[in-house]
Amino acid sequence: MTKISIWAGEGCLSSNVNMLFDALAVAELWHRADDNTKEPLFEIEVLTSDGKPVTGYGGLIVHPHRSIMDVERTDFLMLATIMPNVAPMPPGLSVLKAWIEALRKNNTPVSTICTGAFLLAEMGFLSGKTATTNWHYARLFRRNYPDVNLKPKLMMAEDGGFITTGATTAGYNLVLHIIRTFCSEKLASLCSKIFLVDPGRDSQTPYTISTPLKGHGDQQILKAQMIIEQEYPSLKSIDSIAKTVGISHRHFSRRFRQATGELPVKYLQRTRIDAAKELLETTLKTTDEITWEVGYQDVSSFCRLFRKATELSPKAYRDKFFCGVQPGL
Repeated sequence: MTKISIWAGEGCLSSNVNMLFDALAVAELWHRADDNTKEPLFEIEVLTSDGKPVTGYGGLIVHPHRSIMDVERTDFLMLATIMPNVAPMPPGLSVLKAWIEALRKNNTPVSTICTGAFLLAEMGFLSGKTATTNWHYARLFRRNYPDVNLKPKLMMAEDGGFITTGATTAGYNLVLHIIRTFCSEKLASLCSKIFLVDPGRDSQTPYTISTPLKGHGDQQILKAQMIIEQEYPSLKSIDSIAKTVGISHRHFSRRFRQATGELPVKYLQRTRIDAAKELLETTLKTTDEITWEVGYQDVSSFCRLFRKATELSPKAYRDKFFCGVQPGL
C-alpha cells in the first residue's frame, strides 16, 4: 500500500487537500470494483507542521491527522498550494524544510500544485531545476526566484524528485501521475476518463490570458501601448507610433522593450491575437472575417501566428473555448 502525505499550512487551498482525497478514493473504488477483497492502494494522511489545525485561504479549517514530526517515512508528499501576494508564506519554513530534506534522503517524491511552487522555491528546493506554476504568476515567480528554470507553458514539470504543476485543476494531472506511478497505466487511463481530464493536456498555453505590464512609469511608452490597443486593426507601421509619442525610431523599440518586456511589433501581434481569441470565443465569424477584422490581410499568415501563440488552430480554439450561443440552441 502506498502512503500519501499532504502537508497543509496557513493560507493553503483546502480544495487541494479534498481533491487528492476524493480523486484517489475514486481510484480505489474502480480498483476494487471487481473484487472487494483487493488490498487498498493508498493510505492518505494530512499533516501540519505542529499537528494543529490551520485556516485555509478560503476560510475553511483543515484538521490534520498528525504533525510532520510524527512522520519519518512516506512514499509521496504533496504540499498544498499557498497563495503568493495574497496570503503570507506560512511560518516555520525552516522546520518544514529540514523535514523534507530528511524525506528526500529516501528519495521521496515531493510535489505541489499551482502556486505551491513558490513554497518549494522559497525553501531552495527548486534552485537550478525546471519547474512550472500557474501562468498568471510566472512574472512574479521569475522576479522572486531567478535561479529556477521556470517553464510556465508546462502543465506539469518533474526534476530531481520535485514535481510542480500549473493551475489548481492541474492537480488532476498530478493525481493521474500518482496513479500511473504507484498503480498502473490502465487505472490511470480509466481515471482520466472518469475525471474528464485529457491525459494529453500537457500545456497551459491555450489557457493563457495576456497581462501586459503597465506599471512601469514610462508615460510615453504607456501612451504607445494605448495606441496599439485602440488602433491595432488599422496600424500599418510601428514608426508612426514612435513619432506620435515623441520618441525617435532608433530608441523606441529599446525603451518599449525595457518598459514592457517585449518589442512593439510583438506587442501589436499579441494584441491582435487576443482580439481574435475573443471573437472566436464569442462570435461565429469566419476565420477570414476575423483575420481582416484584427488587422491581418493574409489568412494563412494569421493562422500560423495564431497557432504559434496558442498551440491551437483558430477552429480548435473555438471548439475548446466558444461561450456564445450556437444557432438553433
